[in-house]
Amino acid sequence: MHSWSETMMKIARHFRLGWKSIIAISVSAAVVGIFLLMLAIFFFLRYKKKVVRSEGDVGEGQEQHNLVMFYSPITYPNVLEATGQFNEEHVSSRTRYGIVFKACFEDGTVLSIRRLPDGQISEETVFREEAEALGRVKHPNLTVLRGYYVDKDVRLLAYDYMPNGNLATLLQEASHQDGHILNWPMRHLIALGLAKGLAHLHSYLDTPIVHGDVKPSNVQFDADFEAHLSDFGLDKLSVRSMDDKTVGSFGYVSPEGKLRGETTKEGDVYSFGIVLLELLTGRRAVMFIKDEEQGEDEMDIVKWVKRQLQTGQISELFDPSLLEVDPQSSEWEEFLLAVKVALLCTVMDPLDRPSMTEVVLLLEGCRVAPDLLPSSSDPTSQTSPV
Repeated sequence: MHSWSETMMKIARHFRLGWKSIIAISVSAAVVGIFLLMLAIFFFLRYKKKVVRSEGDVGEGQEQHNLVMFYSPITYPNVLEATGQFNEEHVSSRTRYGIVFKACFEDGTVLSIRRLPDGQISEETVFREEAEALGRVKHPNLTVLRGYYVDKDVRLLAYDYMPNGNLATLLQEASHQDGHILNWPMRHLIALGLAKGLAHLHSYLDTPIVHGDVKPSNVQFDADFEAHLSDFGLDKLSVRSMDDKTVGSFGYVSPEGKLRGETTKEGDVYSFGIVLLELLTGRRAVMFIKDEEQGEDEMDIVKWVKRQLQTGQISELFDPSLLEVDPQSSEWEEFLLAVKVALLCTVMDPLDRPSMTEVVLLLEGCRVAPDLLPSSSDPTSQTSPV
């Protein structure tokens, strides 16, 4: 086989070419060769991309079985297995936004899987966008969305599992055990944590979120008994009938919310005030009070608290365990401040209610403008329950 130089020499002798011509021909041949090589690579890559895309189309049905997890991969079949095909035995709660299941996976992961009602599912693109947005909401006192699943008529949301139940259950257990399960420091931390979570939704997100259903059962506790507000941002993930004007839950909806059927930040503040009063007194949002003249009368907790204050029966406000609080201690002052905050949150005019950011400052014991707190003539300004 002849070498390249020998071949070029023979061509040169045959056509009587000089060295300059030989060099020009060599360079041209090299350029053409490089061009042909690049063209071959281009068509090869294009063909390969087409093959990969084709293979992806074949596997698209399988891909739909995967939950879109923000941290760890979990498939839809995994969820079916972990919930026993969404068996009743795995139900942990039922809400207006569907049923929540406890799902225990083989690797030890435990999640709460919420399945939205079949008749209230939103359009797939909207659901994905809203779920992705909720997945970016991070705060120590808010439940974290870990992933979601969408396929035809199925919509799932995956959250961290909260092993210590919710505030409604905790308050009920406390009432059966003379309240000792919930001392004042713990109640104060729960109230402050709930306030911080709600303030984050209202004021510290690019797109603020109105909760719309703040109540004890939506305050959940992790393994360290840290309070987490749940069930926020779910309105946009479900579709309700145009005739359905229901907002919030009985006993927690603001007066204007009942009239207009709308959820607002001010309405959330009102609901927080009701929850705070429940936390402080151990009483329910709506109770039945025996009256010697009128028999049994239905009374909301705000009216009941005001009546105790007006009659000077401040000690009646305390949950049994809180009666042990020293009237001369800072804890007593914190309790009275919390009562003031709750009453501020539940005033009739929504414009007179503090923001949740202001509520956090109040509960932390920070000094605020004098006109934000009730006057010194307020019954709660007393320094002793006697």
